[in-house]
Amino acid sequence: MNIEETLAIVDNLVQPQRLSTLQEMIFRECWEGKTYQQIAENSDYDADYIRVVGSRLWQSLTEACEEKVTKNNFRSILRQQSRQNITNNIPLELPDGPIAAVSNFYIERPPIEEICRLEIAKPGALVRIKAAKNMGKKSLLRRILADEESKYNTVKLSLQQVDSKIINNFSQLIRWFCANLCSALEIENIIDEYWDKDLGIKVSCTSYLQDHILDQLDKPLVLALDKLHLIFEHTETAQEFLSLLRFWHEEANNLLIWQKLRLIVIQSTESYVPLNFNQSPFNVGLPVTLPEFNREQMMDLAQRHQLDWRKSADSDNLTTLMNLIGGHPYLARLAFYNLAKYNLTLQELVANAPTETSIYRDILRYYLAIFYNKPMLAQAFKKVISSYEPIQLESITAYQLESLGLIKLKGNEAIASFQLYRLYFKDRLNNL
Repeated sequence: MNIEETLAIVDNLVQPQRLSTLQEMIFRECWEGKTYQQIAENSDYDADYIRVVGSRLWQSLTEACEEKVTKNNFRSILRQQSRQNITNNIPLELPDGPIAAVSNFYIERPPIEEICRLEIAKPGALVRIKAAKNMGKKSLLRRILADEESKYNTVKLSLQQVDSKIINNFSQLIRWFCANLCSALEIENIIDEYWDKDLGIKVSCTSYLQDHILDQLDKPLVLALDKLHLIFEHTETAQEFLSLLRFWHEEANNLLIWQKLRLIVIQSTESYVPLNFNQSPFNVGLPVTLPEFNREQMMDLAQRHQLDWRKSADSDNLTTLMNLIGGHPYLARLAFYNLAKYNLTLQELVANAPTETSIYRDILRYYLAIFYNKPMLAQAFKKVISSYEPIQLESITAYQLESLGLIKLKGNEAIASFQLYRLYFKDRLNNL
């Protein structure tokens, strides 16, 4: 914001009053970082009088903003007011998937976005984004790729789109990979010309990627592989494919052309596939773990949904909500959307949260259906929610529950991610 935009916000806040000529002068000088003594020296007023008028100005803004405004913090407070004014004119967005790159409802988690952008700019980069279900991995990917579209060829392939009969066959998976990569880049797919059984699948694919695809690109290729954890259940395929990713990343140190390839892999859990240390892509590159929103980010998201919980009368609302769902991005967006759009109070939302009329019923039933199909997973989670102390689970079971976002791991021990899950499942798992 510049000074004129800020003064327009101030005029709107103090209506029907207006700033006096002296108040506006003091505001402008404070905006430039001047002290009251310096303002007095540049005017015909006494420093004490300037200080009194300035104090009254901040008090007026405090009453208008319902938040303490001082000479030291007025810039940040008014910046927040500006954002809220913009938000009030923006329609709400239904939280039904990844957030658009330009959405006003995307909450940055500094310094993650900037770190990813800087890393992608490096030749032969590898970025590993890890977080549980619905934590914003795809939204982050959209954000960083949208910012870099002019610099790179960008392709996103999701292993969720791979047929089950293909993902369990390394040869077919590689052919799927090459065909979809060429399609996304609008390059003719001539994989059969490079396919040599004597050389093997890995060499054939590597030659194809190097000589047919990378060679004809005029800009680096940022290749994002989403849902990488889906391959972990197919051990042999995973071992071959993951070691190939590691090889391509390391080729940037040997051949200039491989510096064009920048890899982003997105996963919900750590790999539980046994891999040689020197063949694993999970101990190289930049690891990025998406955290939950902190309190300030949750407050920011609430305001973008036109919920002004910074007011003293509503100061406990955020604490109440975070006691239920922590700082989970999707659960928070769902709560704020319903609170803002419908005649729903926070107390009603919290009381109904673990019931079949909950705003969270779809995702809770999604988890319940998984438990019906995987009774052993259900029994493991039942042990977790039956204890308020962390408990140890079998490794693969722990990884599966973590990837769903149902538990958090502290070392080798697990706890329920949120009180919402504990309340909903405490009785529903008894008959499984």
